[in-house]
Amino acid sequence: MQFQTPLIRATLIRRYKRFLADVILPDGREVTAHCGNPGAMTGLKDGGMRVWIERNDDPKRKLRYSWKLCELPNNHWACVDTNMPNALVAEALALGGIPELAVYANIRSEVKYGKNSRIDFLLTGDGLPNCYVEVKAVTLQRTRDLAEFPDSVTERGAKHLGELIEMVKQSHRAVMLYVVHRTDCIRFKIAADVDANYARLFDQARVAGVEMLAYTTEMNETGVTLTTRLPVDPEKQI
Repeated sequence: MQFQTPLIRATLIRRYKRFLADVILPDGREVTAHCGNPGAMTGLKDGGMRVWIERNDDPKRKLRYSWKLCELPNNHWACVDTNMPNALVAEALALGGIPELAVYANIRSEVKYGKNSRIDFLLTGDGLPNCYVEVKAVTLQRTRDLAEFPDSVTERGAKHLGELIEMVKQSHRAVMLYVVHRTDCIRFKIAADVDANYARLFDQARVAGVEMLAYTTEMNETGVTLTTRLPVDPEKQI
């Protein structure tokens, strides 16, 4: 998936109020960019980091810039835009790029289900059980090569696990798909110390039959692509 316009290299000053970030442009100007990530962003919001932002001249937008990427050590990258994983998964599903789900011919997004919820993707096909796919963006890394989710307590995420369990009980297929939004990880697990309730529900969901998938990404200043499947820690999370 390519960015709509060329990204601009900048230097992060600070991220604040969850959705705002002040940065310095190459010409020395200081601007405020939208930060599309309400999470803790551990390790990705330190002042002085080199970041990449996208300009948008839509007059309806309050802010002209959006923060997309962080440069990490050893030529690695992280994407901080939590809206992008859904677009990446949509693109991959359309191209058959997720082998575990490639058998489905019909793809719908944001379909109502459960208790006042919307599933990210509902996949259907002749002679196949309906497949409910929930997508989560993963940016936390505290141990070398290991991606973790969540980076803060997530009641919404816990609700989604419960909804997927109910879909399995109704003889549907349910998939939790974690998109690792950084290029320096080759493993994935749940951060039980960050949110013990989510970890408990993750274990319950896996036992109930919810399929747990994790995929990594490749990225640079031109775009982001969903790439290969990562192993999900087989042990209980708590």
